[in-house]
Amino acid sequence: MAEPLAVRIRPKNLNEYIGQSHLVGPDKPIRVAIEKGHKFSFILWGPPGSGKTTLAKIYAQAIDGQLFELSAVSAGKDDIREIVKIRGMRPKILFLDEIHRFNKAQQDYLLPFVENGDITLIGATTENPSFEIISPLLSRCQVFVMSEYTSDEMKAIIKRAKVKIDAKSADWLINMANGDARQAIGLLDSAQRLYGKISLKTLGDALQSKFLRYDKKGEEHHNLISAYIKGMRASQPDAALYYLARMIDCGEDPKFIARRMIIFASEDIGNSQPTAIVVANDAFRAVEVVGLPEAQINLASATVYLAKANKDRSSYNAFLAAMEDVKKHGNLPIPLKIRNAPTKLMKELNYGKGYEKYTRDDFLPAELKGKKYLK
Repeated sequence: MAEPLAVRIRPKNLNEYIGQSHLVGPDKPIRVAIEKGHKFSFILWGPPGSGKTTLAKIYAQAIDGQLFELSAVSAGKDDIREIVKIRGMRPKILFLDEIHRFNKAQQDYLLPFVENGDITLIGATTENPSFEIISPLLSRCQVFVMSEYTSDEMKAIIKRAKVKIDAKSADWLINMANGDARQAIGLLDSAQRLYGKISLKTLGDALQSKFLRYDKKGEEHHNLISAYIKGMRASQPDAALYYLARMIDCGEDPKFIARRMIIFASEDIGNSQPTAIVVANDAFRAVEVVGLPEAQINLASATVYLAKANKDRSSYNAFLAAMEDVKKHGNLPIPLKIRNAPTKLMKELNYGKGYEKYTRDDFLPAELKGKKYLK
């Protein structure tokens, strides 16, 4: 049987790798580590199909490591123990997919092997490592954030597949995959194998056969949470409740849903209804204390509240604009009058001089005077 298309076209080095230029471009951290043969543990955090597995394989091969691949869904302490027992001169690289699914005891067991260098860990996760990875293990790993592929990057990936596909079908595929290269290539492969050609019809038919069931590892997991958030954002409680019910019925982690509520409350509702963040936090706490199935009542009530709340993204948008200036201008000098002056020397240097608590004077650095982030 022929190898899957995704395996046949998988990049073997950084020159073939598409996307994630902030990590693998010239002078960027993973490229520099590979060029210098630097061995270190890290976690790749990003959406499904963003190239995490491929990047791990490229790194392991580039530093001449012995790569072991495990999924935290099915692996356990015994698997780690067997890898540690293996003797050899090459560094042992453990690629642990869905590392967030390792429980605390399993992460505690893995920690000393990472700490003493017996294993170089590359974790892959779609979840925020700050929530899912224990602090001692997280502190020994560098976290790299990966982005979903852009439309242009998806076009390049589809072109790499070397399959005959018309422009309309390619555009449909890119839109459907929503930045997930694995889903796009998998669907191309399915349509080719099932129907012998790629078209809008064969892609659509292959999609129905491929994604009817919920995949907690990635595709539908992210499609459903996206639909749920967008239902609340559009103030459509019925749609939000439907997608909430879908996730609960499929066995989604209720804490994952509640965390997204907390983010949504600040990002999309913000100061227009400050109680939203209180409701979202209380829903998360209820999930922790009550658990399913009863906690679905708390999630449903909070969903309706957030969906019906007034929406205001101005605070979040203002923060993003401020962050752009931080990255553009770097560490601009803070005006002297609002600097802390705990010592005599600092006071002599005019630190804090002229400061008034309720002045209307602009406190921004000189280069940004008059800048308004909050519209």
